[in-house]
Amino acid sequence: MRKVNQWMNQNKGMIGSLLHITSSRPNIMISVFLCARYQSNPKESHLIAVKMIIKYLKGTTIVGLWYPKGTSLNLTGFSDSNFAGCKLDRKTTSGTCHLLESSLVSWNCKKQACVTLSTPDGEYIAARSCCAQSLWMKQQLEDFGVNLDHIPLNCDNTSAINLTKNLVMHSRTKHIEIRHHFLRDHVLKGDYCIEFIDSEHQLADIFTKPLARDRFFSIRNELGILDASSI
Repeated sequence: MRKVNQWMNQNKGMIGSLLHITSSRPNIMISVFLCARYQSNPKESHLIAVKMIIKYLKGTTIVGLWYPKGTSLNLTGFSDSNFAGCKLDRKTTSGTCHLLESSLVSWNCKKQACVTLSTPDGEYIAARSCCAQSLWMKQQLEDFGVNLDHIPLNCDNTSAINLTKNLVMHSRTKHIEIRHHFLRDHVLKGDYCIEFIDSEHQLADIFTKPLARDRFFSIRNELGILDASSI
C-alpha cells in the first residue's frame, strides 16, 4: 500500500511539473491535460504516457517559441473542438489560440462544462471562449494605443459560424447557455469577424486531439514552435 501511494504521488508530481512546462511548450498541452484528468486515480498506462511525454521533451530541448523582431500587431484567433472527446463523460474539449502576425501569444485547452448535443454546438462554445480571450487582448492593446476591429476568428465549422450571424434562436440551440451568445453580439458590433478555415489549416487542432506525426509537426511549425538549430 505504501508503494502504491508513493507511485501515485510520483505520478502527480510529474504531471504537475508538465503542466508548468505547458506555459512555454504548448504543443504538449493536450497530452498533459489528458493525463491530468486521471490524477485522482492514475493507472500504470497513465504513468507510461507521462514518461513518453518526458522522453519527447528530452529529445526536443532546443525546440521553443520563436518571437521575431518587427512583428506587426495583427491579432488572429483560432478555435476548434473535439466533439464528445472525453470517453468518460462525453464532454467536448475546446482548444483556442491567438497569434500576433506569426507569433503565438495565447493558447488554451479545456474540457467544456456542459455536454453538447452536436458538433456545431461544441464549435460555437469554443469560438465563444476564443472571443472572450480576444476581447481581453483587444482591451490590453488599447492601453498601448493599438485599436483593433474586425479581428478574424477562424473556425472550421460552417454551422457554428452561421449561429453567430442568425438572430433567430433555433430550437436545437436553445439549450446553449445565454452566456455563450455574447459572441454573436460582438460579431454584430464589428469587433470580430468569424471566418471559415478548412480543417487542414486549423492550428487549434493541436490543442484538442491527438494528431498524426506529420500533422503535429506541421502545426507546431506554423505556431512558431521551432527548432533553434533551424532558425
